[in-house]
Amino acid sequence: MAIWSPPRPSTTGAGGLDRYFHITERGSTVRTEVIAGAATWLTMSYILFVNPSILGALADKDGTKLATPEVAAVTALVAGVMTILMGIYANYPFAIAAGLGLNAFVAFTLVGVFGLTWPQAMGVIVWEGLVITLLVLTGFRELVMNAIPMDLKRAIGVGIGLFIAFIGLVNAGIVVHPEGGSPIVTLNPDMTNFHILVFAIGMAITMTLVSRKVKGALLAGIILTTIAAAIINAGWGHNTLYPPGVAELPDKIASSPSLGLIGNFTLSLKGIGFATAIALVLSVMLSDFFDTMGTVVGIAGEAGLLDKDGKLPGVNRVLLVDSLAAAAGGAASSSSNTTYIESAAGVSEGGRTGLTAVVVGVLFLLSLFFSSWAGVIPTEATAPILVVVGYFMMRTVKDINFTDPAIGIPALLTIIVQPFTFSITNGVGAGFIAYTVIRILQGKFKEVHPLMYVVSAVFAWYFVRGLLA
Repeated sequence: MAIWSPPRPSTTGAGGLDRYFHITERGSTVRTEVIAGAATWLTMSYILFVNPSILGALADKDGTKLATPEVAAVTALVAGVMTILMGIYANYPFAIAAGLGLNAFVAFTLVGVFGLTWPQAMGVIVWEGLVITLLVLTGFRELVMNAIPMDLKRAIGVGIGLFIAFIGLVNAGIVVHPEGGSPIVTLNPDMTNFHILVFAIGMAITMTLVSRKVKGALLAGIILTTIAAAIINAGWGHNTLYPPGVAELPDKIASSPSLGLIGNFTLSLKGIGFATAIALVLSVMLSDFFDTMGTVVGIAGEAGLLDKDGKLPGVNRVLLVDSLAAAAGGAASSSSNTTYIESAAGVSEGGRTGLTAVVVGVLFLLSLFFSSWAGVIPTEATAPILVVVGYFMMRTVKDINFTDPAIGIPALLTIIVQPFTFSITNGVGAGFIAYTVIRILQGKFKEVHPLMYVVSAVFAWYFVRGLLA
């Protein structure tokens, strides 16, 4: 099968590296590819700090909480290995890392709402990766892609963006859960504390850098906000504002990474209903699957890598690596890994081949030895990044056809139910069911793909019985 074929060496190029990656053939140079890889890494390396802040936010029902340095280490490891595999096997400038939104699903839905242990939650991600891998290998991917309306696919991403921004506001202390009263959440009545001040400074810095289109703006925002937090902590906070974060620096600049989280997962989902288990796996699978497709096609189009029919040659290789990355992320407790839209930074620098991805992967592996510094970053420094990333993900809302109620209402439910219920699963399920029901009531049931009926039925079972199981 073509999917298992490595990139065929080009007949042009000055050396073996050039010929293997088709560098000259795609109008690039080794120097350009290296610079592009560095640009992509700078743009997406914020995940090394943000992923631990999300996965480390909650303890599971057993009281286990994931340690920040350990999460940072496995985040760097999986991103490095799978991005290098993407470059060598698929030969495209796409980088992989723990997906924002997907990690929120793990922490706040699987662990927070459904009460799974961390090994069980990561097991759901492994199941998701294995299912997507099977879909890619059997060609069933095309059927699934065609089953779900494009506007609902966009709505899933927009809803996740809103959810991520909401998490950022919660982490910053801007939005709080009141001790009593009817509102689920409300503004913090105390907006004058140092935590809010650091968040405000971070938002100002990050928004300025992003609006000025500074490369590596998100990483720079984290670093500068952390410095501001350290100054406030020492000057006015009396070293008690962020214990044990910025108040305690690592003993060494570089140290051996702690990789104890590798293999800390279980495929047993004992304790939740069968329908609920299916819905959870299906929900994260759909989010990961379609986000990857949109990212890959969008970046490939910008790089001029699509063929005359708007398709990416060898896209199955990309999807195979991406699906394996999801399973690998679960197996290493770094959450589902996926192709990053920030890969566009490298493309904008001229990256056109897998060598760009290899450079990104190597830089992530080097980051392993600095993972202990992740504990220095306060949540108030990563919270602005979540808000800005939410903005990036919500930009596709303009492409959703809200003028048609049959698609606009399901899209709206998909978007708003996610943050309102703190669950991506609930949002996806609400949107799918609404779309199917509306089409049936319109008498346009033939326009609904048979797979949509199956998926909607699973979600209906999930809402009616899964939550009660």
